[in-house]
Amino acid sequence: MDHSPTTAQPLQSQPAGAPLSGRIRVPGDKSISHRALMFGALAEGETSITGLLEGEDVLRTADAMRALGAEVTQHAAGRWTVRGQGRGHLREPADVLDMGNSGTAARLICGILASHPIFAVLTGDGSLRGRPMKRVTEPLAATGARFASRAGGRLPLAIEGSASPAPLTYRLPVASAQVKSAILLAGLNAEGETVVQEPEATRDHTENMLRHFGATVSVTVEGQGRVVRLEGKPRLTAADIVVPGDPSSAAFPIVAALIVPGSAVTIENVGLNPLRTGLFTSLIEMGADLTISNERVEGGEPVGDITVRAGTLKAIEVPRARVPSMVDEFPVLSVAAAFAEGTSRFRGLSELRVKESDRLAATAALLTVNGIAVEIEGDDLIIHGTGGKPPAGGGTVETHMDHRIAMSALVLGLATASPVTADDAAFIETSFPGFADLMRGLGAIMVRP
Repeated sequence: MDHSPTTAQPLQSQPAGAPLSGRIRVPGDKSISHRALMFGALAEGETSITGLLEGEDVLRTADAMRALGAEVTQHAAGRWTVRGQGRGHLREPADVLDMGNSGTAARLICGILASHPIFAVLTGDGSLRGRPMKRVTEPLAATGARFASRAGGRLPLAIEGSASPAPLTYRLPVASAQVKSAILLAGLNAEGETVVQEPEATRDHTENMLRHFGATVSVTVEGQGRVVRLEGKPRLTAADIVVPGDPSSAAFPIVAALIVPGSAVTIENVGLNPLRTGLFTSLIEMGADLTISNERVEGGEPVGDITVRAGTLKAIEVPRARVPSMVDEFPVLSVAAAFAEGTSRFRGLSELRVKESDRLAATAALLTVNGIAVEIEGDDLIIHGTGGKPPAGGGTVETHMDHRIAMSALVLGLATASPVTADDAAFIETSFPGFADLMRGLGAIMVRP
């Protein structure tokens, strides 16, 4: 089934005529939604999922799990079940697996397929076909799997999984939750222990979910990083999952409320995994009025409600060590920094160069075209804030099929002197279905130009 938008859909945000206000919920966490479908397909029995993100990226994963033999059924909005046949029992897909825009799905499925004795081909949309897969396929080849791809390890990618996969011991050269997860998923069908050493702690949804489904996983801290060990060939048993609101999606209404004067917004049921909350830490350092209430644990993940009020922001320096905990949030944090007093510096953003777009360059361009002074030095992003004065705006932002660039541009336009246009907002549906309507419900003005 083809879920992709086919034509560009420009969208313009205009300076808000009044404060933003209201209580909202954002869609389910994308990282957890992908993994819930995958683990449900690998487990024995029926897994019930509540709060699943029904964006384009996750729907691609649902289609792929069906093609690999799982029964995946939607019962109501956000309510799904997955009936799997157990680890090691995926079937060979009859056709190419089209992952759309989802790098997470493509890379994690590489790990799953590497240790199943089946043949499959992955492809994706224009953006995904341009993104490198070698950092996943090179370590996975040591399991005995074979990969064939376009130059540079790019999709389409043919995978011939190993019938007797070897367990891996691998040190990540760069912190990446996707690569770590792919190796752990491959290790499920390997005899013995799979070990991943990461130089900096990255989001641990895979480890949490492995335990939730019955695998034995241990984690030890080494300096700033961690060592993750998985015992091979566990029995994975169906386990129900409640998906919290995605903190990466909550970032957009949060920053909008911070920069539109007088605003006060509450986002309910947001995931608060400490390896995902670097943005909240950074905003509080900037002086943001951000409070968390109703904290609790659901499905092994911490959750709470976030209330944010507009106010004065000051420039900060974000250290390289914080990048893994907020790798998707830098475009919208850059919007907040544009309104701050002073010059902000975000260090070590090399990971942004291999996202849906070269997100580092795209973020700098987003701000520059709207009158905000920006520099890139190596992998650092430097933003000269306006001290609260509305930037000029008036620019048309090239989104490069990147949903987070599109949403960040639209948030910026709510507080600039002139409207801001995203040249294509169609890809927002990959991660945040209903974004524009939700923002309009808070008082935002977003229109077709």
